[in-house]
Amino acid sequence: MKRLLAVTESISAFFLLAIALLTFGNVLARELLQMQIPDWFDLSKQHQGIAIFWGIAIATYRGGHICVDLSWEWADSAGKRWIDIAATLCMLAFLIPLTWMVWVKMGSTGTQTTSDLRLPLVWFFAISAAGVTATAGLAVVRLVQLVRGSADTPLESVDG
Repeated sequence: MKRLLAVTESISAFFLLAIALLTFGNVLARELLQMQIPDWFDLSKQHQGIAIFWGIAIATYRGGHICVDLSWEWADSAGKRWIDIAATLCMLAFLIPLTWMVWVKMGSTGTQTTSDLRLPLVWFFAISAAGVTATAGLAVVRLVQLVRGSADTPLESVDG
């Protein structure tokens, strides 16, 4: 499981790095060479979507979403567990249709391409769809762990 989490986190980090490098490289090219990197904007948008979906997978598994829940803070350990179970069920109620719709969107991209390099968008959508599928899968794993009482503590770091 730790390997899966490390891979998921690495994929998200890689695409965040790609966004930063594309943006920085384009600024340099525009200022120094008076030109732009072809498709830098399209690529940065696609990379951002991929990074977000894979990043949500890690946040979902760790229970590390931004939360403002005073009742959770005041609850005992059993109450916190039940609140976490309810929250994970709500998250799954959102993630399952989202996963389905991202796969539907990927299937409907057809021959759409980026504007300059004509890179097929279907590959970017496929990686995003895999990320949202990983998110839903990790939410199910977290739910099972919460029900069994074997869930890790929130925000536990993963050593890759």
